[in-house]
Amino acid sequence: MKKLIIAAALAAFTTTATADTVRMGTEGAYPPYNFLNDDGEVDGLEREIGDILCEIAGLDCVWVVNDWDSIIPNLVSGNYDTIIAGMSITDERDEVIDFTQEYIPSDPSAYMALAGAEASGDVVAAQASTIQASHVASSGATVVEFATADETVAAVRSGEVDSVLADHAFLADIVADSNGELVFVGDKVSIGGGVGIGVRESDAELKAALNAAIDQIKADGSLNEILKRWLDIDAGY
Repeated sequence: MKKLIIAAALAAFTTTATADTVRMGTEGAYPPYNFLNDDGEVDGLEREIGDILCEIAGLDCVWVVNDWDSIIPNLVSGNYDTIIAGMSITDERDEVIDFTQEYIPSDPSAYMALAGAEASGDVVAAQASTIQASHVASSGATVVEFATADETVAAVRSGEVDSVLADHAFLADIVADSNGELVFVGDKVSIGGGVGIGVRESDAELKAALNAAIDQIKADGSLNEILKRWLDIDAGY
């Protein structure tokens, strides 16, 4: 029965919309979720997942890179058709755009500071317009927002801020490659929901096709294998 439901959802979309190219919007600056490789092409966990979903749904997809701070407005204005950029599903965002079901479970956030620090401190960096920035602001600490995730890390290294709050998966390799310069401090923080693909609220058929494709890679175990390889997690899908 599940296979029949998936096939019906895909058919409903493919008979009406696959003649058009679906533009997959991403930031291209948040490894391992998404980044630009040495050839300047979008790469990472979400490129792999996105390409598989497009293949299953029979979509002709191309990748578009957009800065994080304008990624939702430019989806709404039609510069691309999806956001697949490590974006957590939140009530606030859901008022502006729509989301598929999650394709990555909620990843704990973590604080990172210079070696020797024992706590996150009073001044914390976060990427602008993220769930981490909102959390820091509500915690009583002073949040300093930056346009890119790389700038938040640079601010810690320079001493401009005491720490940065970001997804643990993003910070893990940075800490590991820092030769002891950077460390995790404090406890991990669970904020936001899982990560979903953002679509315009008017694109119900595209959402249904993507949801059906996500159902398929959850059911056959391939999504879980991808998440193990990129994030070293077992999502239980």
